[in-house]
Amino acid sequence: MASVPDSGPAAPPPPPVWNAQPAGQGQVAYGGFWVRFLAYIIDSILLNIVIGIIAAIMGVNIFDMNPEDAADFNPMFSVVVVVIVWLYFALMESSERGATLGKMALGLRVVSNSGQRLSFLNATGRYFAKILSAIILCIGFLMIAFTDRKRGLHDMIAGTLVVKYP
Repeated sequence: MASVPDSGPAAPPPPPVWNAQPAGQGQVAYGGFWVRFLAYIIDSILLNIVIGIIAAIMGVNIFDMNPEDAADFNPMFSVVVVVIVWLYFALMESSERGATLGKMALGLRVVSNSGQRLSFLNATGRYFAKILSAIILCIGFLMIAFTDRKRGLHDMIAGTLVVKYP
């Protein structure tokens, strides 16, 4: 049996190429509704773990909160949660990888309409545009399943695409 030579410590994966065109193909593969939904579930699980830890540190019992009781509302905790979730999505999608952990796990990347890396400002706009996609009965998210380039309302507003990469 031939042995594989030891190449030393594992090198980190190379950074992505910021051209939305997959190598050797003429067509761009877009991230559809269900794969993006699954990526969001992965991100939500991770964020809920982080938020649970922060709640414990801040002394907030998130398991015994009554949404109808004003005494249970902690405005500082609410602000911290909004900032953490915003920074997670905006920083990850404007990072070198161009994706949140959920999107990375499923081979997706968020790029501009021209296939370039997002700026932090563009990723922030995309994040807050998701509020509009949600408040209209989530129709902005359902648009992903029916548009030609698999774009939700928030993608159209921010000028972004979610593409698959090999």
